[in-house]
Amino acid sequence: MGSLYRYYKPLTSICFSPPPTKSYLLHSIKIKTHFSPTKKTRLHRFFTSLTSSSQPSIKTNGGDASAASQSSELWLYNTMSRKKELFKPKVEGKVGMYVCGVTAYDLSHIGHARVYVTFDVLLRYLKHLGYDVHYVRNFTDVDDKIIARANELGEDPISLSKRYCEEFLHDMVYLHCLPPSVEPRVSDHMPQIIDMIERILENGYAYRIDGDVYFSVDKLPEYGRLSGRKLEDNRAGERVAVDSRKKNPADFALWKSAKEGEPFWDSPWGPGRPGWHIECSAMSAAYLGHTFDIHGGGMDLVFPHHENEIAQSCAACRDSNISYWVHNGFVTVDSEKMSKSLGNFFTIRQVIDLYHPLALRLFLLGTHYRSSVNYSDVQLESASERIFYIYQTLHDCENILSQHRVAFEKDAIPPDTINDINKFHDTFVTSMSDDLHTPVLLSALSDPLKIINDMLHTRKGKKQTKRIESIAALEKMVRNALMVLGLMPPTYNEALQQLREKALRRAKLTEDQILQKIKERTVARKDKDYEKSDAIRKDLAALGIALMDSPDGTSWRPAIPLALQEQQVAST
Repeated sequence: MGSLYRYYKPLTSICFSPPPTKSYLLHSIKIKTHFSPTKKTRLHRFFTSLTSSSQPSIKTNGGDASAASQSSELWLYNTMSRKKELFKPKVEGKVGMYVCGVTAYDLSHIGHARVYVTFDVLLRYLKHLGYDVHYVRNFTDVDDKIIARANELGEDPISLSKRYCEEFLHDMVYLHCLPPSVEPRVSDHMPQIIDMIERILENGYAYRIDGDVYFSVDKLPEYGRLSGRKLEDNRAGERVAVDSRKKNPADFALWKSAKEGEPFWDSPWGPGRPGWHIECSAMSAAYLGHTFDIHGGGMDLVFPHHENEIAQSCAACRDSNISYWVHNGFVTVDSEKMSKSLGNFFTIRQVIDLYHPLALRLFLLGTHYRSSVNYSDVQLESASERIFYIYQTLHDCENILSQHRVAFEKDAIPPDTINDINKFHDTFVTSMSDDLHTPVLLSALSDPLKIINDMLHTRKGKKQTKRIESIAALEKMVRNALMVLGLMPPTYNEALQQLREKALRRAKLTEDQILQKIKERTVARKDKDYEKSDAIRKDLAALGIALMDSPDGTSWRPAIPLALQEQQVAST
């Protein structure tokens, strides 16, 4: 298991963190109607800036890079057809997307982070392609697990869930996930849920038993087409209680009669609350209609949740149709799915207490979204080191460009640089249009970053013709790619400082202690005590602190601790 266990004990009770410190992005902002007008405007401007930037306007034989990006196609893997399909929205230029949100009874773990980072990248790329996206992501705030947790803590279930919804929103801001167009909660949509259940009953797809309402899977011959299960092989879902009164064990609850100590709402069948699956069918229909483009979530939702959603929606409306079912793979720990029920999870808060949130995001994007990604400290350390390198390179660019005024005029960019830009742009379009292949794009960033560093720091690079123009064009190209990936920080300098602070925390050192070690090493080198000098460097390297010597002196940066580097080499 990861070494976060060295820092954390299993969570037996939750202490909510205070609002994130000022060093974090948008630390004091609360999503949606909880904003003050000033903060809401500031958030809108910031997120708009992330998605509105265009590619450098560089003319090539193939035309404008920006025009090429806007005309590129998108292929998405459709779980329903089990193949990649060319994305074609139902309404030209517009996309309706629904993603199942969290059941809010605890802090979210990095398995949740993967779901919402995945669909945030899809949202960003659709926007990049010029689509107007209406993105709906719900909160389940009425559920058996919420009630059980509330009873355990002696709290009101709705109040407990509301608090965890707010904590989730903070996590999403940390991870640079753009806010959805709307975030409906189950407790606010009982009329829509009850109305849909009534229609399902009227159409003959459900039955009533003592105040409960069950969906009859036998009534729908197509049941199982998303998951590929045969009806006789189906079992009751994880959240569907076994009930001998049911006509088929696979029948699932649309409405549950009220039980003592549980929240309830009035309905035509008596007081009660909705089953898990009906809420998403009702809320997606309320905001996107019965036919829309994309429905997403984790792979674990294919059955029973999404299978049952399809059944309910089709039973309520014969014309119900969703074009693309998109599912992301699991985050695993020691090859087991990370989940709260297994107790093998790390919350987002635990991870970002030691690692920068954008290092976690980079780690999650380093594996294709449909594949499982195995959590490990060495992977997070590698992502942290990598993102530090990216931001340091771009920060160096920023410093030198601030001393020059550069315009992207005709013939201002050398042919070699144009070729480098076109090569990267081709990779960008090819990888992202091929079912969001983010690992390929992240790997492709290496070339322009290396070219930039050569131009900034090597003798040969500094002598190149129109060097500043080339640096400016390459920096903007990399920046645009980072925007689409959601990896662009508010400022490079701030992100670098945060990355250093996280490295110090992991090393259990202060910066003053490192600077003292650097002084001791400088003295040792002057005294030609190379054994002591090397020992100081190695001791710090073991803790993930790398010393960098230059004509201006010695500085330090975060690095992968030596033991983890050796582990990384051994695993490859």
